[in-house]
Amino acid sequence: MSGPQATGEHGRSGEHGRPDEHGRQDVDVDVRALAATLDDAVSGVRAISPLTEAAPFDVPTAYAVQRAGIELRTGRGERLAGVKMGFTSRAKMVQMGVDDVIWGLLTDAMFAESAVDVSGLVHPRIEPEIAYLIGREVRSVAEVETAVAGVAVGFEVLDSRYRDFKFTLPDVIADNASAARFGFGAWHAPRAVPNVGLLMEIDGRPVQTGSSAAILGDPARSLRAAARLALGAGIVLEPGWIVLAGAATAAVPLPKDAHVRVTGAGLGSVEVTT
Repeated sequence: MSGPQATGEHGRSGEHGRPDEHGRQDVDVDVRALAATLDDAVSGVRAISPLTEAAPFDVPTAYAVQRAGIELRTGRGERLAGVKMGFTSRAKMVQMGVDDVIWGLLTDAMFAESAVDVSGLVHPRIEPEIAYLIGREVRSVAEVETAVAGVAVGFEVLDSRYRDFKFTLPDVIADNASAARFGFGAWHAPRAVPNVGLLMEIDGRPVQTGSSAAILGDPARSLRAAARLALGAGIVLEPGWIVLAGAATAAVPLPKDAHVRVTGAGLGSVEVTT
């Protein structure tokens, strides 16, 4: 799947006049305006209609919108902190009609060390993750696994900005793959984690159990995909960055005043409160 494409001097992208899958015609898309619409939805904590309802656009354009949204964040002082992967289960790929993963970018403002304020999110959901810590610059897919400095159990809080959590593939990509918050436990020495049992509890009650094998059969495949897609977009994975390999289970709603613990066999646990 292609990464972000450069936009023209007016921030417009798209292929005018090409019918989409429903027979509608693509229109010229104002990438920066769409990014601003999503950014406003985040800051205003409000759900919006999918962007493609008003102006259909393709996957490369969606990544351009995503990149423009990240530029709005970094323009306010946020720093890039890593990459998150999405659609890392075969079932989700089939559901969305795709044959590759999607990805988004993490910033330092998304990091949740011990608490998440869900009042600042539209409709948050949480899922268990495997997290990788990048120890040195990654300039090729072949070197990404040897560049890993640590592995940990983690979590990601998703928050689609679209009404009812319903969207097309370009919509979710433009929305930075629903990235909202993330966290991770203690780092462990790099190791293979192809079949780590994962348990997620909310207020002491198990809500999801799964295995890291649900992440493309082995999270290492997702790690390599992260390097491939980032490099294809001109982004070098940097020391200290995090790669969230993808969900080991389906996400569940994240309520207010809750305590969440994610445990990984041999990897310890990570906890967060709301």
